[in-house]
Amino acid sequence: MSGEQAGWALELYQRSVLKQQKFAGIQSLLGDTAGKRCLDIGADNGVVSLLLRRGGGDWSSADLAPEAVASIRSLVGGRVERIDGGPTPFADREFDLVVVVDFLEHIPDDRGFAAELGRILKPGGRLIVNVPREPRWSLVWPLRHAIGLTDQWHGHLRPGYREDSLAALLKPWFEVTAARTYCKTFSELLDTALNFGYVIKKRGQGEGGSTAKGTVVTQADWQKGGAGAMKALYPAMRAWTALDGLLPFFKGYRLIVQATRGSD
Repeated sequence: MSGEQAGWALELYQRSVLKQQKFAGIQSLLGDTAGKRCLDIGADNGVVSLLLRRGGGDWSSADLAPEAVASIRSLVGGRVERIDGGPTPFADREFDLVVVVDFLEHIPDDRGFAAELGRILKPGGRLIVNVPREPRWSLVWPLRHAIGLTDQWHGHLRPGYREDSLAALLKPWFEVTAARTYCKTFSELLDTALNFGYVIKKRGQGEGGSTAKGTVVTQADWQKGGAGAMKALYPAMRAWTALDGLLPFFKGYRLIVQATRGSD
């Protein structure tokens, strides 16, 4: 991995309030990874994969879309597998920790994949899962659908999960030990605006712009104009998402849980 390849990814992270929220949520549950065998699944362009490796540990990565796999591999080097939501190429009880980021909603058999996660994790191993949280009602989601940001556009086979439905999905292999949400209404509105801008840009370039993992912002996308726009808008985006603090009793549109692998 060259400094230039890592540089664009770190710059993207430093200019993306939403990616910062996501990684902060993961990091709050991560614990010490030094000396542990770890796997991240679903990191899209590889920014999360790169950041996770900074904490130490022996990491592998995997994702669904070939575009995502290529981008992750360009950032972290080898041991990046393409998987399809079915059996994985990893050994029984190989990992101490698995981090699944925006993946379960993209695959047909999420329960079967939960069983696969149970197979590759050691008894007592930890699982961290990040998914969209399906709200009971929403002011933002009807707007997203109206402007074309549908589940189909995002590559979602289901809109998301709630705390109880995700815990039920992970049983009997895992026991959920922590759950939290992030990305409240103001952040979700920002995400809507950014994704809509991406749709318009891709259509203007004559491209579909969506993969099996939805939108994957690659190094080429970033260097074609994304960097300048995000840098200019970053102070305003930070101020806007800070308004989520005015909604202390509202849950976010993203859910992250930690679960422990039971003994056999």
